[in-house]
Amino acid sequence: MQWVKILMFIVIVFALYVIITDPAKAADYVQVGFEAISSAAHSIGDFFTWAAHGGH
Repeated sequence: MQWVKILMFIVIVFALYVIITDPAKAADYVQVGFEAISSAAHSIGDFFTWAAHGGH
C-alpha cells in the first residue's frame, strides 16, 4: 500500500509543477479530462438507452 502513497505524491507534485510552470497548458489538460468524462458518460447513457429498448 506504500506504493500507492508514493504514486499519489508523484502525481500531485507533477500536477503542481505543470500548474505553476504553464497554467494555460494545465487548463487545457483539465478541459480534455472533463471532455473525456462527459463523452464516456454520454456513451454509457446511449448504451443503457439501447439496452432498455431491447438492443435494437
